Amino acid sequence: MTHRGEMGVNAGGELTDDEIERLTRRGLRLAQVTIAYNVVEGAVAITAGLLAGLVSVVGFGVDSGIESVAAVLVALRLSARLRHGEADERKERVALRAVAVTFFVLAAYVTVEGVRGLLDGEEPDSSPVAVGLLAASIAVMPVLAAMKRRVGRRLQDNLILADAAETRICVLLSISTLAGLLLHALTGAVWLDPVAAFVIAGFAVHEGREAWEGELVEDVEDDEDAD
Repeated sequence: MTHRGEMGVNAGGELTDDEIERLTRRGLRLAQVTIAYNVVEGAVAITAGLLAGLVSVVGFGVDSGIESVAAVLVALRLSARLRHGEADERKERVALRAVAVTFFVLAAYVTVEGVRGLLDGEEPDSSPVAVGLLAASIAVMPVLAAMKRRVGRRLQDNLILADAAETRICVLLSISTLAGLLLHALTGAVWLDPVAAFVIAGFAVHEGREAWEGELVEDVEDDEDAD
């Protein structure tokens, strides 16, 4: 099984075809786990957010849906690689840019909802379900993101690294949203919830640009050099 070119190189020739296939299958399994987890997470978050009037929790649920879409795109391309024994670079470039678009969609949605929340100034209700869901995400998602990043780094694969970046954004959104909910409970400040929703927009735009330009592999290499 060969996997070379812009979308994934053979790690400087160090990986065998069997190793590339094994890592690709692992990347596929991680994408499938992401899809299953985020479908449930998104449904619970959107329901809890709407019932409690929590803009950032609804945004978190929408993020779960967007992350599921990105994971589906990744899973489809990895499945195609395993079937055909090699990557179709043109289709994978299209898939990578489609994943990049999901970052921009997420940033736009969260920004619009955050502005609406600030203008409305509605008092959100507390939501133990949302708090529990966010805490679970903070526990689960970093592990999933690290596993994806490890596979993507080994394969030097922008598509898998984009999926890992989307999962890391889910972690950041979980932390910022939970912090906003807890600070609101402590201070009663209505503006904290929509402002917490803005935090993720900057990260999403940055990662989306990196994915669009196919620079995630270079980004990882720069991080490793800095270490």
